[in-house]
Amino acid sequence: MVALFDLLKGRREGKSLDTAGLKALVSGYSIEVMPRTAAKIDDFRALLPAGTRVYIAHIEGTPIDDMVATARRFRQHGFPVMPHFPSRLIPDAATLEEWITRYKNEAGVEEALLLGGGVATPAGDFDSSIELIETGLFDRHGFRRLHVAGHPEGNRAIDRDGSSRIVDKALALKQDYCERTDADMAIVTQFAFAAQPVIAWAERIAAAGITLPIHVGIAGPTKLQTLIRFAIACGVGPSLAVLQRRALDLGQLLTPYEPTEVLAEMADYRAANPQSRIAQVHVFPLGGIRAGADWMNERLKDEARAVR
Repeated sequence: MVALFDLLKGRREGKSLDTAGLKALVSGYSIEVMPRTAAKIDDFRALLPAGTRVYIAHIEGTPIDDMVATARRFRQHGFPVMPHFPSRLIPDAATLEEWITRYKNEAGVEEALLLGGGVATPAGDFDSSIELIETGLFDRHGFRRLHVAGHPEGNRAIDRDGSSRIVDKALALKQDYCERTDADMAIVTQFAFAAQPVIAWAERIAAAGITLPIHVGIAGPTKLQTLIRFAIACGVGPSLAVLQRRALDLGQLLTPYEPTEVLAEMADYRAANPQSRIAQVHVFPLGGIRAGADWMNERLKDEARAVR
C-alpha cells in the first residue's frame, strides 16, 4: 500500500533513485515523431543521442510523400528510422509494396512498425498487422527489423468484450513468425502511467510463450490536462486512474507530469527480475519532441538524483 500511495501522489520524498538502474532502462530509448512536428526541429543531431531510433507516426491523411521525406531526412543524419505501417489505412498490396519500396529506395529504410492503424473502418484489404506480415513483402524487400504493437491494458477497439483474447492470439502469431524467419522483432507498447499493469502483462505473455523483447511506451513530460486528453483518446485503461487521482490534487494539477515514477518502478522491477523481456523505453513526446528528448537525456546523465 505504501508503494501505491507513493505512486498516486507522484513523489518519493527523501528517497534517491537507483540512478544506475534507471539509466540502464532508458539507455537506447526510441522516440516517436510526426512529419509536421519533426519539421519544427532544425537539427535532431543536436537533440537526440547518436543512434536513437526514430519512429515516424503515419496519421490518417498524411501523404506518403511527407512520410518518406521525413524518413530520408533522419536517415541522412544517421538515425535508424522506423515508419509506421497502419494496416487499416493501406488499401491494397500494391500500395503496401509501393510504400515499402519508396522507404527503402528513397530513404534507405529497412525497419517498420506494423499496427492496426487506429481507424474503425479499413480503407481496403487489410485489417491487422498480421495481414501485412503475411503478404511476405517486408521479407521480400529485405526489411530486417519489424516491430509490432502491444497493449498491456487491453484494446477495446479489438477486444470489444474487454478480454484480451484477440490481441493475445495476434501476439502468438507474431511470435511464431519471428521463430520461422530471421526477422528481428520486438513489441512496442501503448503508453501507460503505472508500472504494475505493464509488469503483470509482461509476465502473463511470457508465461504464454511470448519471448519478444518489450519496449515500454511512456509519455514524455507535458501538462496533466493534455495527458488525460490523450489517454482517454488512446484508450489507456487502469493506469489512467493514476492521472485522474493526481488531477484531484490541486498542487499536482498545476505541475507538469513527468514519467519518473513509472520508470523508477520499472527499473526496480528489471533489476530484481533480469530475465524479464522488458528491454527499453519508447517515448511518446506528447508535450513536444524537444521537451521529451531533453527529459530523457537528463536521465542519462551520471549525477545522482532525488525525486522532488
